[in-house]
Amino acid sequence: MVAAFDYCADRPEHIDTILNGLDRYNPETTSTFQGYVATQCESQTYDCYANLALLKLYQFNPHLTRDEATTNILVKALTVFPSPDFALCLSLLPPYVLAQAKLSQQQNGNAPPASSTGTLAEAVQHLSILHTQLNNAQYTAFWNTLESDDLYADLVADVAGFEDSMRVRIAVVVSQCMQEVQRGVLESWLNVGGAKLDNFVKEVCGWKLEGEKVRIPLNQENEARGTVVKEDVKFEQFGRIVKRAYEQPA
Repeated sequence: MVAAFDYCADRPEHIDTILNGLDRYNPETTSTFQGYVATQCESQTYDCYANLALLKLYQFNPHLTRDEATTNILVKALTVFPSPDFALCLSLLPPYVLAQAKLSQQQNGNAPPASSTGTLAEAVQHLSILHTQLNNAQYTAFWNTLESDDLYADLVADVAGFEDSMRVRIAVVVSQCMQEVQRGVLESWLNVGGAKLDNFVKEVCGWKLEGEKVRIPLNQENEARGTVVKEDVKFEQFGRIVKRAYEQPA
């Protein structure tokens, strides 16, 4: 059973009260939501619905916007890919920020700009590159990009366990589409090797190591199944078709 979009098991009661009342649109709750974003970063929890509420408050009250909270929300959204959360968060950012980020990305391609000014638009551009690489299953490129610019380290610094969270999400996607993978390939996808990879594969994922291959147990997503299509057509339906074939046009 899929949980409701607005549900979060770790959400504090006072945040839930705000989200379900008129105070959701009260500018005075902005600081409360910002504190909650910081708590999510520290405790490795995630509440998309509350984070979107904060971005909506920023839309209504631009003078209350805090770039640090916005970038932390975007980074947290990356940790739950391939969900659409990152795109949802982007849709609530100011148009001028998105326009600047898009222009900069067009000028530089998929490579981050040479100089990092630390603006919100540039943060959005950097994180959007990571998001695109994750969605395209370019996991090795994702890690290379993450380590290519000091600004990335600054952007993810507040999010505790960011790299481990990304490894888990990548492993989840791999488990949904593969039954086995070469060890060397998995090392590059997870950016980890040696004993750490062995521990991650066995203890975190519950997979098996067989020489240079990693075996992934069958599940509903990665198991090949034949599909049988059965049409339920009654004889009376054929009768109507035959009858109409002999009907004369008026």
